[in-house]
Amino acid sequence: MPHFTLRQLLEAGVHFGHHTRRWNPKMSTFLFGVRNQVHIIDLQQTVPLLDRALHAVRDTVANGGRVLFVGTKRTAAEIVADTAKRCGQYYVNHRWLGGMLTNWKTITNSIKRLRQIEETLDGDTAGLTKKEVLQLTREREKLERSLGGIKEMGGLPDILFIIDTNKEKLAVQEANKLGIPVIAILDSNSDPAGITYPVPGNDDALRSINLYCELVAGAVLDGISAELGASGQDFGASEELPPEVMMETVEETAEIPA
Repeated sequence: MPHFTLRQLLEAGVHFGHHTRRWNPKMSTFLFGVRNQVHIIDLQQTVPLLDRALHAVRDTVANGGRVLFVGTKRTAAEIVADTAKRCGQYYVNHRWLGGMLTNWKTITNSIKRLRQIEETLDGDTAGLTKKEVLQLTREREKLERSLGGIKEMGGLPDILFIIDTNKEKLAVQEANKLGIPVIAILDSNSDPAGITYPVPGNDDALRSINLYCELVAGAVLDGISAELGASGQDFGASEELPPEVMMETVEETAEIPA
């Protein structure tokens, strides 16, 4: 399991909430106090709650489950996509489409359409006019932005990891409707309702978001390792190594003196 300390959380600014004017009274139990009219989040609560959330991710993946990273705000979008790709999971970082979970059949059809366009554009386009190629390219770009992070998911996720529940209200509602557990970073202006694994913390600072994503990715890789270990898979007989094994191999190789 990924290890973290209260000091790391402090250095990443996880304890900084919003101005006292912008707060949700439902978050009062997670707040330590006020400094310069800014709410300070109680990291003594964040530490065990974050650890609990990471264990939930690890256990989900170890049982063959899928994790969906959700973060569409500008500061989170790139980090969310990069982290999810690195640990072999899925993401939504552009805009949450209504019905992305509750109307999965329609989403699946849109993913099929995206694949068809990709096959057409990657193949021989000699029979198409320039205008048709341009229209298909634009349609592919639009679908890729919305569905690119979930096109390989193959079904509903087993757990969601959300940054900024105010922006991702629809994702929380759909997950709740389907009984999918939700891990969420909750700032001082957030609503903890409907969150299975609440993690009180700054959901705006780049360093904070980076830290959360790194820790969740570590939990995912630990879960993959546990799943492979339980299945007794022989890494040496595999055509491709799982991502965490590759990372460890590269690190060890780098340490070997020439």
